[in-house]
Amino acid sequence: MTRLRTERLVLRPLVEADAEAYAAIRFHPDVEKWLTPADGDRLEAARGLIRRFAHLWRGRGCAPWGIFLDDRLIGHGGLNFLAAFGATEVLWALHPDFQGRGYATETARAALAFGFDTLDLDLIFAVTRPDNRPSQAVMRRLGLGYRKRVVYKGIDAVWFDLARKDFQRRAMDG
Repeated sequence: MTRLRTERLVLRPLVEADAEAYAAIRFHPDVEKWLTPADGDRLEAARGLIRRFAHLWRGRGCAPWGIFLDDRLIGHGGLNFLAAFGATEVLWALHPDFQGRGYATETARAALAFGFDTLDLDLIFAVTRPDNRPSQAVMRRLGLGYRKRVVYKGIDAVWFDLARKDFQRRAMDG
C-alpha cells in the first residue's frame, strides 16, 4: 500500500484505528450531501469502507488514502476503480473546516501523478453532482474536461476526465 507526501499533506491508507475520525468526516452532513449516504451505523459503515479500501489496495494497487495534515485526518482522496464504468476515478472529500484551502487539488494532483506515472493508466475520470461547483472547479484546475452526464448508483452526475497524454503535456508546460 502506497504512502505519499505532498507539500503539506501525508496521504496514507486508512487503518482500523482511523475509523472514528473517518466516520466524523465522511458522514458529516456537509460532506455526505455530495456522496452516497450511509445505511445504518456510521462507525460501522466507516469500518466497512476502510476494509474495502484495504482490499482495493491489495487487489488493484490503488484506493482512496486518508488525507492527513499535521497527523490529523482531514479527509480522504485518491483513486478508485469503478467497475460500473470500467475505469478509475480520482476523488476527494474533506471535512468542511479544511475545504477551500487547496488540499483537494493537492491530493488529486498527487493521485493523478500516481495513476498515470506509477499505475500507467491511460485515462482518469471524476464524477460529481451537477450542483457541486467547488468540486468541478477542482476538476478544471487539474485539467479534467467535462465530457457527459452519467447516472451512478441512481445519482445524476457530471463526468470529467483527463488522458495521460494531456496530463503529461500539462506537466511539461509547467
